[in-house]
Amino acid sequence: MKKINALLGAAAAVALTVGAASAADVTLRIQTHYAPETVSGKLAQQFVDDVETMSGGEIDIEMFFSSSVVKSVETFDAAATGILDCDMTGGAYQTGKNPAFQFVGDIMGGYDTPYQQLSWLYQGGGFEAADQLYRKYDMKLVGWWIYGQESLASTKPIRGPEDLKDWKFRSPPGLETEIFANLGAKPIVMDFTEIFTALETGIIDGADASGIANNVGLGLYDIAKHANYPGFHSMPSDHLACNANVWDGLSDKHKRIIDTSMQKLALQTALTFEVKNAEAVAGLPEKGVTVHNWSPEDKAMFRAAAQKAWDGWATKTPEAGALVASHRAYLKQLGLIAE
Repeated sequence: MKKINALLGAAAAVALTVGAASAADVTLRIQTHYAPETVSGKLAQQFVDDVETMSGGEIDIEMFFSSSVVKSVETFDAAATGILDCDMTGGAYQTGKNPAFQFVGDIMGGYDTPYQQLSWLYQGGGFEAADQLYRKYDMKLVGWWIYGQESLASTKPIRGPEDLKDWKFRSPPGLETEIFANLGAKPIVMDFTEIFTALETGIIDGADASGIANNVGLGLYDIAKHANYPGFHSMPSDHLACNANVWDGLSDKHKRIIDTSMQKLALQTALTFEVKNAEAVAGLPEKGVTVHNWSPEDKAMFRAAAQKAWDGWATKTPEAGALVASHRAYLKQLGLIAE
């Protein structure tokens, strides 16, 4: 009996050891620029819950919201160097490394809907081309989550292109600054987390921050009483990108769980914002916010200016040229451009 009890005790100890090891298999430190109270922040938290639940607790995610570890533009490098494990911001922040990141981060003047843009990634040959770019910088692209066209926030009317003259606004780095500057605006590159204070103090007249529901969540329209909807200028692909060594060290099971959770996040983000953006717009007039809807002609003017700017960026690096060519071919296939 003593021998049996000893064997049972040993077996229990082994089981506890295995269970403890399993529970601590993987901890991923991920940073996003979104605040937890925004729609995107809540969706990111659901992604965390999906991964942890499907892995049975084998994967633990520490999510750092509101760029609380490093600045938004520094998240990619922090993951590549091991300060973090993964980056949940967007590729457009990395255009200083290679202009090609513009065309996996914010294509500008390209696709009309998140579904079209996602289809380039998964059906149009985009994923392989994009991942090759990320691998050059010791990172692995896992997936995108796209909330749709962005809307602007402004303390001044933004009725059409004529109102962009001398309009000072927060812009992310990259192609956008060039396009808006050519249209007469004065883009100022600043971190996502600095927008509210800059608007409040009058450093800027407006901001390109996010989709209109996220802008409401950030409180931008408490200060800025002008918006535009539907958007037309920008539809960023927020990404999940992980340190390549960290990703390669995951089991196939864990990779599949994260990939599946990411694709769910992509779908739920697009679907959720269809509703949330409409709800946000409906509630803005009672807050004293004027919503401007640019005419088709004005939107076409912007899109033409954006796609003309692509050509200059396509000459900057071979990777940028390849991605621009890929997007043009796929946009033509979808019937969104004629050439």
